[in-house]
Amino acid sequence: MKAAERGAPSIRERLARTLAGWSLAWGLAVGVAVWFAAAHEVDELLDEALRSSGELLAAIVAQADAQAKPALPASRPANDDTPAADRAIPAGAVDEFAWQLVDAEGRVRQRSARAPAAAWHGAGHPGFSDAGDWRLYGVALPSGDMLYAAQTGAERREARLDVGLGAVGAMLAIGLLAHVWLRSRLRAEMQPVQALSERLAGLSFDASGAVVAPALGAAQRRELQPVHDALEALISRLAARVASEQAFAAHAAHALRTPLAGIDAQLAMALRECPPALAERLQRVRGAAHRLQGVVAALLGLFRAGAGPQRGAVDLAALLARLPTSALQVHVDESAWLDADADLLAAALVNLLDNAQRHGARQVWLEQPGPNRLRLRDDGPGIDAPRRAALQRALDEQAYEAGPGLGLVLADRVARAHGGRLALPAVDAGFTVELDLGPADTQAGAA
Repeated sequence: MKAAERGAPSIRERLARTLAGWSLAWGLAVGVAVWFAAAHEVDELLDEALRSSGELLAAIVAQADAQAKPALPASRPANDDTPAADRAIPAGAVDEFAWQLVDAEGRVRQRSARAPAAAWHGAGHPGFSDAGDWRLYGVALPSGDMLYAAQTGAERREARLDVGLGAVGAMLAIGLLAHVWLRSRLRAEMQPVQALSERLAGLSFDASGAVVAPALGAAQRRELQPVHDALEALISRLAARVASEQAFAAHAAHALRTPLAGIDAQLAMALRECPPALAERLQRVRGAAHRLQGVVAALLGLFRAGAGPQRGAVDLAALLARLPTSALQVHVDESAWLDADADLLAAALVNLLDNAQRHGARQVWLEQPGPNRLRLRDDGPGIDAPRRAALQRALDEQAYEAGPGLGLVLADRVARAHGGRLALPAVDAGFTVELDLGPADTQAGAA
């Protein structure tokens, strides 16, 4: 991943963080709202239970009074002199409720174990009321007494807390599950964008300017269709531009080849007829014409409309014997054979040998370091390491405007047309170029 891509914000991550924040906020908001609603409902339910308990106790006491019997079993023996306010009835297993039976004068006649000895209310107070940390419900008896059923505030708070925490926890759990689900859905919905970028990365153009790699095809999401349409239009314009430029280069090369051949023929005749003083100058002109012919031949090969390299078995020594090498002394491996397009390879060699000569080399060695690979090394002054690295980077990125000369550019284009690349390995002396001509064509080799 490039540095710019690492530094750019991610749509998926930004949306995921937003979803996480909103899920948490939603869960808390809903949980708090449910907490208050549940707390209110809990209070109503507990009040209803308290009212029912009070009315039930009042009915029991009223029936007992009507039958002239003790309303509730006494908590002391009959001869006990304990004041009536201290006569407590055991509460049994139910600890959250308490009750008091208070006469008209505000004295406690009977009470449960958890009820206080002093009356909750001195005067009659029917219905719901609060006394300290107690929630009361009073019922007036036919005898004039008041029966108070009560529940502790702690019990109510505990009930509200249990219900509220359960509601908040449930909402947070739902929010978390929603976040996980939405994140997975977001990842799935972003896949078409990734697929589109992969298809774009695979696009390329052949020698005629037509798109080679698979087309973009129909958009996988309706929102991406305008992007697909714009990219398809851009690809069509680029293809037309590439085809136009390649056609122009091919026509220009064809137009130059005939006059160049005529110039070479005229120079050859002039060399035979001219005085010795002019022979050297004419020879240099003829050498320049040969180099120009090599460039034209390379252009014709590279822009051969709609055709790839015409591979075949190439005898390197025989090919080199047909090329103009001027004053260079070229050493070639006589056993070297390559699977390549002979015309394209010849054009690349002419330009590379011309580069070596123009940069001060006297000797060049042609070697075959591996299958379908060709190495050219010379005894020239070479270049420093930073410059070599910059040239290699420009060739790798095909940034030909960044510094490589025409010779290296044509050689790299020839290598890439074969499915390989051009490399500039580091050496101790001189300058070295390695042409990788891609995998050998087994069918051509067999033929």
